[in-house]
Amino acid sequence: MTAIDEGLPGESGACVEGTDDMSVYRVIDVIGTSSDSWEAAAATAIKTAGESVRDLRVGEVVEQDVHVTDDGALVYRTKLRLSFKYEAQQ
Repeated sequence: MTAIDEGLPGESGACVEGTDDMSVYRVIDVIGTSSDSWEAAAATAIKTAGESVRDLRVGEVVEQDVHVTDDGALVYRTKLRLSFKYEAQQ
């Protein structure tokens, strides 16, 4: 299957049928948090995941919520589905 067959967001056109240019992608879910905003929570998740996963390709926001702490503070949480390309073994 190609990225097009999988329907991965942002990957349309990554593989063209009839060519030898095939790719495989891994998809993971991550959750970022922030006391500022959902956008900051997403950025935190992507930045942190990028430290241990190479070649991140697409981030899709799956869910957003806000947690109210015991003292009334708000913690924004953003769940993202990240995809990255598998590297060929040398």
